[in-house]
Amino acid sequence: MISTPDRQTAIALINEAVTAGARRAKACSELEISERTLRRWTKDGEVRPDQRPVVPRPEPANALSAAERAAVLDVCNSKEFSSLPPSQIVPKLADQGRYLASESSFYRILRANGLQHHRGRAKSPVKREPPTSYQASASCEVWTWDITWMPGPVAGMFFYLYLIVDIFSRKIVGWEVHERESADMAAILIRQAVLAEGCHLSPLVLHADNGSPPLVHARACTAGQ
Repeated sequence: MISTPDRQTAIALINEAVTAGARRAKACSELEISERTLRRWTKDGEVRPDQRPVVPRPEPANALSAAERAAVLDVCNSKEFSSLPPSQIVPKLADQGRYLASESSFYRILRANGLQHHRGRAKSPVKREPPTSYQASASCEVWTWDITWMPGPVAGMFFYLYLIVDIFSRKIVGWEVHERESADMAAILIRQAVLAEGCHLSPLVLHADNGSPPLVHARACTAGQ
C-alpha cells in the first residue's frame, strides 16, 4: 500500500524524467511500477488515494455464527478438554460424532478471545536467569571444557575427547581420549591440568555448557583445586 504523498512524489519524478526526454515506461520501471498503475493513480488528472483500506469486505458465507463460536469456547473450556490443544480436541470430538469447526477455526477463536496459551498437563514455562558470564584478563583465570564425540574405526563406535582450553591464551591445558564418558576421568584430567599449570593455589573458574550429570559431577569433584 502506497500513501498519497508517496504517489505524488513518484508521479512528479516520472513527469520530470519524461520532460527530460526519458520514455515513460522506462521511468516507471525505475520506480518498479507499471504504466497501467501510473494511469490508475492519475485518473481524471488527480492523484487518487489508495482505496484498498476502505473497500467493503463481505463476511464469508461459511463464517461461524456467534452461537457456533460460543460452542467452541464452551468445549475448549470444559473439564474434558481444558488441558488439550485444538489438534487433539477436534479428533476427539470426531470420535464422538461431533463436529463444531475445523482445527484452524478452533485456534482462531481461542486467539481472538485471548485463550491461545499453554494447554497441557506439563508445567508452564519458567523464566530463568541467564547464566553467569566471566571475563579473563590473564591466563589461568577462566578455563572452558567439554567432551566431544570422535568417530571410531567401526560404524557406530565413538571415542570421547576430553579437552580443556584457557579462555585468555587459547592454550589447550589438558586433553585425553577415552572409550567412554566418565566423571571420574574428567575429574582426574582437570586435577592434572590444574597441577601442570601451577594454578592450584589461585581461584580458577571452570566453565562448561549445560551438559549431562557426569560433567556437572566432574566440576564438583574439582571444587577447591
